[in-house]
Amino acid sequence: MTSRVSVADRAPSLMQRAAAQGIDSLTLLAIPAVLFVLMLFIYPFAYGLWLSFQPKAGSALANYSRFFSDSFLYGTIATTLWLAMPVTLLNLLLAVPIALRVRLMRRQRILTTILVVPITLGTVLVAEGLLNYLGPQGWFNRTLLTFGIISEPIRLVHNYTGVFLSLLITGFPFTFLLTLSYISGVDPALEQAAATLGAGPWERFSHVMLPLLLPGLAITFCLSFVQAFSVFPSAVLLGAPAGPTRVISIAAYQAAFEEYDYSMASAIAMLMAIVQLGIVVVVLAARGVFYRGPTAGGKG
Repeated sequence: MTSRVSVADRAPSLMQRAAAQGIDSLTLLAIPAVLFVLMLFIYPFAYGLWLSFQPKAGSALANYSRFFSDSFLYGTIATTLWLAMPVTLLNLLLAVPIALRVRLMRRQRILTTILVVPITLGTVLVAEGLLNYLGPQGWFNRTLLTFGIISEPIRLVHNYTGVFLSLLITGFPFTFLLTLSYISGVDPALEQAAATLGAGPWERFSHVMLPLLLPGLAITFCLSFVQAFSVFPSAVLLGAPAGPTRVISIAAYQAAFEEYDYSMASAIAMLMAIVQLGIVVVVLAARGVFYRGPTAGGKG
């Protein structure tokens, strides 16, 4: 009996042709992802970098010279850091003990869901809620005035405090989820062994948990910091955009959409990236100094 082989069966498949050329299937599967990253991230960054050296007037470095010669512009870096760093550190300090407690609870999913609700609300909705709750005529001030605790409303919005609270509320769920994932990955038997040897709660945390968590906490800090550093809606709605909370993202926005100077806006965006990358590099380098993971062969 003669077998019939179609033309499609005789023709080599894409995988077979790639294998014949020394390209494995995993490489082929990675190509769409690489193209996506190039189109979505690399190209816009490269174009923005090029545009930042194309000022409306002057030399190629005119935008950067203008930025660092104007205190109203370069001061936004310190303002943004003064917001992002404390918020990130406080969120991390709150997330660790809460995550340590939550991982031992039976109804962990319910509490976790409650804690991550601010993520679903978004920064704008949270800012609007804080305006209604903490404003001069908000529930908080009205309650204190009703009970005679204060004689006049406390100013908690349209200043540094309002932006700080907004970043804290919206950033905590993200920090908490990352921290909980790292803590849940630590084998409880390690703590039990330390307790068996007589170690107390603080000793178990400082000598067992913390060294194992340091790499993960460093990554969590970096991601949370980048998120807080790019603050924009909270600084506009709850802060003073022309004063104490004029962050660097507002300076970029004004350059692009008020002055229509996209070259200057690109330069400010590049400086934002440099500052964030610098902090990330410092934190990851410090992680390498303070943490020594197991060496090859499983020996510490």
